[in-house]
Amino acid sequence: MTQVYDPRGALRDVTVLEAGPCTVLQVKTKDGKDGYNAVQLGFGNQKQHRFTKAQLGHFAKANIVKDGVVHGGRVVREFRDFSKEVKVGDVLGATLFEVGQWVDVIGTSKGRGFQGVMFRHGMGGGQETHGAKGWHRRVGAIGMRSFPGTVARGKRMPGHMGHVRVTTQNLEVIQVREKENILLVEGSVPGPTGGYVIVRTSKKHGTQKRDYTVHKDEKKKKAVVAKPGGK
Repeated sequence: MTQVYDPRGALRDVTVLEAGPCTVLQVKTKDGKDGYNAVQLGFGNQKQHRFTKAQLGHFAKANIVKDGVVHGGRVVREFRDFSKEVKVGDVLGATLFEVGQWVDVIGTSKGRGFQGVMFRHGMGGGQETHGAKGWHRRVGAIGMRSFPGTVARGKRMPGHMGHVRVTTQNLEVIQVREKENILLVEGSVPGPTGGYVIVRTSKKHGTQKRDYTVHKDEKKKKAVVAKPGGK
C-alpha cells in the first residue's frame, strides 16, 4: 500500500495491483457447445514442464508457449458475460478499468493457523482475577442444559482461521497506469503481498464512476480567513 493524490488533489490510501498482461485463452458463447458466454484469461509466466499435455494443448491455441515457458498461463480464471468483445490471443491489461470506477477485489485471505476464540471471533475471555484459574482465554460453556443437550450448529469455537476466499467490495480506482499495467485502488485487498486476486466491476455500483471534473466555480474559490467578531 501507498499514498497518492487523486485528480482533485486529495490524499488517498491505495493498494498497488498489477493488472496484466492477461491473455485471452478461450472464448465461450451461448450458441456454441458451451452454452454460455464467458472469457477465459491467463496471467503470469510458468515453466512448460509444470503443465500437463492437455493444458499445453489448450495453451497452444492461444500461442503462448514459447522457449519452454508458458507466457500467461500460471493463473487461469473464467469470467462470465465479459463486457468487451475479444478473441483468442488478445492481450488485456489495466485499461479495462477507468479512474473513478468502483471494483470488487477477490482473493484468499492470509492463513492464521489454529486460533482460539479471542483472536478468531473477538470474544472477551474469562476473568483475570477473583480466583479464575485456567479460564482466561477459554470459550466457556457450549452446551444447552438437559434438552436437547447438544452443541448448537454454527457455534463459534476455536479452529482454523483465515485462508478463505474473501471479496472486498466497492474499492475506487484512483489511477490507471497503462504502460505499467498497474491499478491503484483505494483501500486494502485480501491476501498477502504478492498474492493473486481477481478484479471485477463492482456488483453494487456497476459501471458508475465518480466525477472528477473540476468546475469553473471551484477554480474561483479562494481561502477565506475568519476574523474575530465575525467581521
